[in-house]
Amino acid sequence: MLPTQPGAVPRPVIVLDFGAQYAQLIARRIRESRVYSLILPYDTPLQQILALRPQGIVLSGGPASVCEPGALLVDPALFDAGVPVLGICYGMQLMAHLLGGRTAAVEQREYGRTRLFVDDGSDLFAGLEPRLICWMSHGDSVAELPPGFAALAHTDSSPVAAMADRSRRLYGLQFHPEVSHTPWGIEVLRNFLYGICGCDPSWTMVSFIDRSVTLIQEQVGRGRALCALSGGVDSATAAALVHRAIGDQLTCIFVDHGLLRKGEPEQVVKTFRDAFQVPLIHVDARARFLAHLAGVTDPEQKRRTIGEEFVRVFEEEAQRLGAIEYLVQGTLYPDVIESGTRTAARIKTHHNVGGLPERMRLRLVEPFRDLFKDEVREVARQLGLPDRMIVRHPFPGPGLAIRIMGEVTAERLEPLRSADAIILEELREAGLALEIWQAFGVLLPVRTVGVMGDARTYGQVIVVRAVTSEDGMTADWARLPEEVLEAVASRITREVPGVTRVVYDITSKPPATIEWE
Repeated sequence: MLPTQPGAVPRPVIVLDFGAQYAQLIARRIRESRVYSLILPYDTPLQQILALRPQGIVLSGGPASVCEPGALLVDPALFDAGVPVLGICYGMQLMAHLLGGRTAAVEQREYGRTRLFVDDGSDLFAGLEPRLICWMSHGDSVAELPPGFAALAHTDSSPVAAMADRSRRLYGLQFHPEVSHTPWGIEVLRNFLYGICGCDPSWTMVSFIDRSVTLIQEQVGRGRALCALSGGVDSATAAALVHRAIGDQLTCIFVDHGLLRKGEPEQVVKTFRDAFQVPLIHVDARARFLAHLAGVTDPEQKRRTIGEEFVRVFEEEAQRLGAIEYLVQGTLYPDVIESGTRTAARIKTHHNVGGLPERMRLRLVEPFRDLFKDEVREVARQLGLPDRMIVRHPFPGPGLAIRIMGEVTAERLEPLRSADAIILEELREAGLALEIWQAFGVLLPVRTVGVMGDARTYGQVIVVRAVTSEDGMTADWARLPEEVLEAVASRITREVPGVTRVVYDITSKPPATIEWE
């Protein structure tokens, strides 16, 4: 689907997803190795898989057990197709199960950091130490090897922690090489990609841009398109890429829905008009969005309401401009995953995916639908976007609406907007803004007693949320210095009327999400 050179289509390494949240992380690690990867549902027909001419196939982990009725399966002919296969956790157990081995529940579940002993240091474990630490998370294991397989590694509890049938280039790992807790795991993946699959590490964002320009030109033809510009790196980069492809056939629309951060509408318009020579229409829809959100308290309904209203505004502008057929969005792969797929549970509906109305007059152009945030940032650099736009903290399309617990009103937006600005200002002042993936405030639907000026107060609560992350799929709470937290809390309670208390969220993702709604 994407080229290693203009006009060429690379042969992908396909990740078959068995419902694991780590499936996209596997694909990301493969791409970090400069090999194109593509995620498909586990039940994709074998003929469709082979039609893509994959260089290798990875079977992901998953929450199910091959020992249970209705286990998720693949066509056993996959293993005789002549394509190298790597099974990870559930994928390894499934391989053993389908090829004549035996998978069974373990007496002692392995979870977390585990000692790994390498018994065969060739191919898959080439260049690695014989004693390693890996990350395990499983309740089943391979009890008997399938015919033709040999054990490559073991742990204290699992006699088969890795296995191989080299004659058919079939490999299995009980541990997770894709997670950072297996620090040498990327080397195992690269041994599989380069040494076993014969992949050429040549897939880059430069090649992505070349191919995407061609695909956009083929899709849009002589038609005209609108780009939903929010000011974030995703939509701005999508606008730059599509403009490279179709030039003045593109018009950008910035919709101010009244849910943006302090000073952001003015900043977005100025930055974009200074950086690009692309027509930009600024639509003030603040009153309209607030009217539709009146009385809405359910987070999913908020997202759906905002998503649909965005599309309706774009459709009205398209009709006003005339002959507009396409809508460009900066949708990312994590948006798609978290909104729910056939193999991944819905975590939250993203306004630009599951929040879209079923019937739309505009056809979507989504060049980044299969990319992660860090890949889009690299595309932005290649396209020459300014650094201040590239390193901007992610900001959700629904904006402050999903950072206000309960109903969204103009009166509740103002204290949150002011508190949010203080948080970002203090991080920049401390030189920490670039180290943090995302930082913001949340307004709770409760009041708390306080004391100000020797008098009792009964004010609002602001939650400070700051996390570190690589791609937004997982995140850890940021260990901000105490003096920074103190400055944030002091300024918010002093400068934001009606706020009595400030608290700090120290929950990672998972189990929480980054946003509160």
